[in-house]
Amino acid sequence: MSAIVFRGANILGEERADILVEGEEIRQVGSEIAIEPGSGVREVDARGLVALPGLVDLHTHLREPGGCDAETVDTGTAAAAKGGYTCVFAMANTTPTQDCPQVVEQVLVLGREAGRVDVYPVGAVTKDLAGKELSDLRGMHQSRAAVNVFSDDGKCVFDPLLMREALEIVRDFDGVIAQHSQEPRLTQDSQMNESYLAEELGLKGWPTVAEEMIIARDILLSLYLDVRVHVCHLSSATAVELVRWGKSQGARISAEATPHHLFLTQEEVRGRDPLFKVNPPLRSQKDVEAVQAGLADGTIDLVGTDHAPHPRRLKDCDFECGAFGMIGLETALAVVATTMVQSGRMTWRDLARVMSVTPAKIGKAKDQGEDIAAGYAANLCFVSADTAWQVHRETQVSRSDNTPFVGKELLGQVRHTCYRGKPTVLAGQLQF
Repeated sequence: MSAIVFRGANILGEERADILVEGEEIRQVGSEIAIEPGSGVREVDARGLVALPGLVDLHTHLREPGGCDAETVDTGTAAAAKGGYTCVFAMANTTPTQDCPQVVEQVLVLGREAGRVDVYPVGAVTKDLAGKELSDLRGMHQSRAAVNVFSDDGKCVFDPLLMREALEIVRDFDGVIAQHSQEPRLTQDSQMNESYLAEELGLKGWPTVAEEMIIARDILLSLYLDVRVHVCHLSSATAVELVRWGKSQGARISAEATPHHLFLTQEEVRGRDPLFKVNPPLRSQKDVEAVQAGLADGTIDLVGTDHAPHPRRLKDCDFECGAFGMIGLETALAVVATTMVQSGRMTWRDLARVMSVTPAKIGKAKDQGEDIAAGYAANLCFVSADTAWQVHRETQVSRSDNTPFVGKELLGQVRHTCYRGKPTVLAGQLQF
């Protein structure tokens, strides 16, 4: 049985300890763990690093099957490991769509073959994401993939009758519908946040109310049906208030913020670079501040990357022609650390809650988001908290390089990642 000891890490940014890993499990956490000479235990210097449970992303696009020019399960999980993740939930907008047991099981197998993180397929709510007929939700849940999270992300389940029926089905097995909140008739041909800047640039505006009205409807459905609804990539101040109100009324509502909606504003679009084109769009400074506040006070439950890779031809073009979406697995932790931890609004323990513990709980990810203590699965990441680094497109591990953080300086860098006792990243370098 292989063994490794991480020396001198700051557990959740608090107490300093060694972490001994044997097989897939944390065997011991303590000060100055003794190792027998010649025992073959590998020692890794983690002094000065913050130890966190491995990160869990409830919102990742791995593109495979069908979109392998942008990403594959292999390259996407490599990017995830580099970013400190040990578990990702793979969204359903693949080709063919993940709307049946056969396709979700294919994604499950691809994830296991890659072997860097746990990959949980997300099932489509409607067949081919068309919003007209429900997918086989029960069949996907009963398959080997045991799907618990369903989403048409990229498109909204805007028909209230279909949404109600889907919620009633997943209620039977305590599943969750993750909603892309967007009334499509209000956003047709929209390019960026509806604002003075959209008018100035001559781009069709994307109103926040298109997001907010769907969130409000789904909160009411959650209350009426007593079933969980998860809000994907919340982006506006009013959306935060709606979720806050829903929770105060007892709705089983949860919500996520993306790193880019925590960090970037619509002003980035002024240069008309499609790297900053995303759905929902980058919003105003007021909205960004409200999303940060919502994450800090617990209204927003977690951070989801919405990692959305695209080949260069779909981003190196005019803004109007560019694809919506940004990659984020490799930069997410640093963005959250920079905006929320380094600013004093959250602790490292808080970061672990929103980037590991809560997404694992909502997604029912086995052995993920657990305590750093003896007897738990050895899913860990180690962060150099004060390391400043600059993002470059050419250094991204993802098959695509459409990061919006090019040239940005971030604080906090993943140095080691350990997946089920196996180092996937050491000293910032992928191990396989």
